[in-house]
Amino acid sequence: MASIKDVAAAAGVSVATVSRVLNSHPSVSPDARARVAAAVESLGYRPNAVARSLRTAQTRTLGLVISDVLNPYFGELARSVEEEARGLGYSVIIGNADERPELQDHHVRTLLDRRIDGLLVSPTDGASPLMLDAARAGTPMVFVDRWIPGVDVPVVRSDGRGAVRDLVAHLHALGHRRLAIIAGPAVTTTGSERVDAFREALASYEIELPDAYIGQGDFQADSGRRVTEAFLDLPEPPDVVFAADNLMALGALDAIRARGLRVPRDIAVAAFDDIPWFVHTDPPITAIAQPTKDLGRAAVRALVDRIEGRVPESVALPAHLVVRRSCGEPPQTPTSMERSNA
Repeated sequence: MASIKDVAAAAGVSVATVSRVLNSHPSVSPDARARVAAAVESLGYRPNAVARSLRTAQTRTLGLVISDVLNPYFGELARSVEEEARGLGYSVIIGNADERPELQDHHVRTLLDRRIDGLLVSPTDGASPLMLDAARAGTPMVFVDRWIPGVDVPVVRSDGRGAVRDLVAHLHALGHRRLAIIAGPAVTTTGSERVDAFREALASYEIELPDAYIGQGDFQADSGRRVTEAFLDLPEPPDVVFAADNLMALGALDAIRARGLRVPRDIAVAAFDDIPWFVHTDPPITAIAQPTKDLGRAAVRALVDRIEGRVPESVALPAHLVVRRSCGEPPQTPTSMERSNA
């Protein structure tokens, strides 16, 4: 990323002159202004708006870039972020990446140019040069839900491994042995982490996860539908489809119903990311619930700590399993009277 010194050298002027041009100061000749503008354009230079605002006056504004505003999980997360920020005297500008890295970078660039005080991001992938440069330049930033490994930025996320173990224990108790997963994008940390947690939980019951039972989704309903159709076409379809995201679970339900099959009589369905809709599906869906509101609040507090000069901490909050009827009715425990009559 080009610096202000690079612009000054390319334009043949001083750093102070570049600064005056960028701040629209009148005491710059038209020739010098034109040369600075040309250097800025050719080098792709962008002022570090956050650092500049910290040197002058805070805008009391935070940026939030979420992966998919249509996903109810991220909608609830954004609402929690806005409420916590408002309580601390900050406003929030939200950008929707729509699971597209180029759109994510567009929002990050725009927010930095708007002189926000800090940035909350749920990365769509781990290869954004813009975000990496912003982090290295000292932009106050916190990753929420997803993160980029190796980048020195606080992470606020949920830890779903215990809940995945509880889910597999529940499925095993119901007699399910052929378990498949619809994975999220491998480029996201949540996509790979949930597959790893599922595989480890199955291994504790000496159940393998064959490649045929791992379907590649993209956190969208269409991919859940497509992957489930492929599972149902296998010579030995799975007993359970575990979707690593709520929208993919809804797509899985569509695919199962389109085949004239019933949940859970013919095949069971479970999901990561519980949402209110799951109570109203037929049957209600067993799901792993993340502490979404607490994540939003913790992310804002960590970012404000960073902005105000305190040392922020990464946070991992436990998720938990919500058992409903989409995987089958739990075995009934006989009453003392039933045992005595047996």
